[in-house]
This record gives sequence, structure tokens and C-alpha cells, in this order.
Amino acid sequence: MNQEFTRRVEALVANIRQVVVANPDVIKLSVLGLLCQGHVLLDDLPGVGKTLLAKSLAQSIRADFKRIQFTPDLLPTDITGSSIYSQSNGDFKFIPGPIFANIVLADEINRSSPRTQAALLEAMGEGYVTFDGVTYPLPKPFFVIATRNLTETHGVFPLPQSELDRFLVSFGIGYPGPAEEVEILEKHEHGELQLSPVLTAEDISTMQSQVYQVEVARPVKEYIANIVAGTRASSNIAIGVSPRGAVALQRAAQARAAMTGRDFATPDDVKAVALPVLRHRIAARSSEPDAASKYLEDILSTVPVPL
Repeated sequence: MNQEFTRRVEALVANIRQVVVANPDVIKLSVLGLLCQGHVLLDDLPGVGKTLLAKSLAQSIRADFKRIQFTPDLLPTDITGSSIYSQSNGDFKFIPGPIFANIVLADEINRSSPRTQAALLEAMGEGYVTFDGVTYPLPKPFFVIATRNLTETHGVFPLPQSELDRFLVSFGIGYPGPAEEVEILEKHEHGELQLSPVLTAEDISTMQSQVYQVEVARPVKEYIANIVAGTRASSNIAIGVSPRGAVALQRAAQARAAMTGRDFATPDDVKAVALPVLRHRIAARSSEPDAASKYLEDILSTVPVPL
């Protein structure tokens, strides 16, 4: 992988860190999701910076950005668009909705009805919107970064397992430590900093194509297959990882390798991205908090790593 790729990744991460005070790995996971042509789900408590991270990533790229605030009364057509009658020619004209953007922030996605959620997730999976029998392709690159508040129980609609599978990675930000809290206060003392873009939409499209050029050797593919098989065989897991999840794990490993300047993926790449890629794709039998992560860690510790 050429040095220009890693230089662009470092510039993007550094730009976001001017505003977002978080573990650098969290920011890199967001960038990884973008480079994989996947989508990101941010799961965490209110006020820890989920929306700020999404906005900062969008501001760092010179591309079309739209934000959708999900509410119980939001309709599918508020996302995809609708037809408006034109009196001048006596015909209906399709007016694209906010989903027609390069980067879309879906804020508090679990506050809208399943029907509205499905409209977004269908567009995420297919890359186009169909309205009145006509197909409208979404712009490229197309990237959705959604936030979900897991602490709310009133007025929310849980995402079904099949829809969670549409997201490439899912992770949280967590509370900052005392030193990080002071840094946050300093950054917001005189208002929120507005970032300038460091990359273009064309740069991102080029980098996405380069991720596909990263080689994955047969033993690494077998390692991925064994991890996935372990989730299906575990007595602690009701629903294991789907084939789509296995493909997502391979793609994420390719992106991580590219971000570190390599043109080949290793088992370490797979292991590093396994939790954020697979955690939301399995249904644990236990109701304990973060049980899915615990069971995945157990599987990763027992599956033999190819040399």
C-alpha cells in the first residue's frame, strides 16, 4: 500500500482529533467503516460525543453532508424523498430526501418506527432508493453513521437483528478520564471549533477502491471462517454470525492493513477488528451487559491463530 494512503488516513484522524477527545482507536474505527464502504453504528450513553464524532468526520471531508434527526413521527418519505405535483407540466416530480448525500448522520435511529428504520436500512444495503417503480442511485461515496442511545426505554424502537447486520461496525466512546474531561472543557471554552476539510469525496472513493486490492491469504480466510463457525457452535449464543458478517470481517481486516501501510492482511488485523465488526451481529443467550463481547473474546482466545 502506498504512503499516500496512510498519509491521508493520518490527516483525517488528526483533523477529527482537533475537536473530538476520545481514544484514537475509536476515531480510526469510524474511518475504517468509511473506507470499507460500510456503515457505522455508535452505541453509547447520552452526551459522550457520538454526534460530535459523526459531524467532525463529515466536516473533515469535502462532500455533501445531511443530518436526519429520528423522531417517532418521522416518515419513510422524510428520508427517501417524495413526489411533488408540478402545475406547470401537470406531472409529478421526485424530490430527493436527505438520504441523497455522501455522508448521512442518522441521529438516534432507534427513536423512529420500524417502518422508517427500514427505509434507511434498505437504502444502506442496496445503494439506491426506489420510488413509484423508479430507481434512483445514491451518490458515491455513500456512508451512514448512526447513533443509538441504549439507556432510553421509553419512546424507542429496538433495531431487529437482521437490520443491525447492515452496519459494518458498532462501538461506543465511553466516559472520558479527568484529564480528557479538562481537555474537552478547554476545547469548548470559546464555542465549538469548525473543522476544515482535509480530503475530498474523490479521495475517499479512490481509497475505498484501494482497500479491495489488499490480499488475504488462504490461512487468514480460514481463520475468519473458524471464528464465525465458533459463534454458531457456542451454547452461549442464540444467533451466530452470518456469511455477510464473515465478509464484513474480511473487509475490515483489509482496511486495517491498508491503514497501517500494508497490502496484505494478517490474523492480527482480523483479531483487532473482530469485536466491533461481530459484536452487534450475534444474539447472546445471557441478558448481562456486553455479554456478546465476552463470548466473542472467549471464542477468539480458543480459535487457533495461523502462523
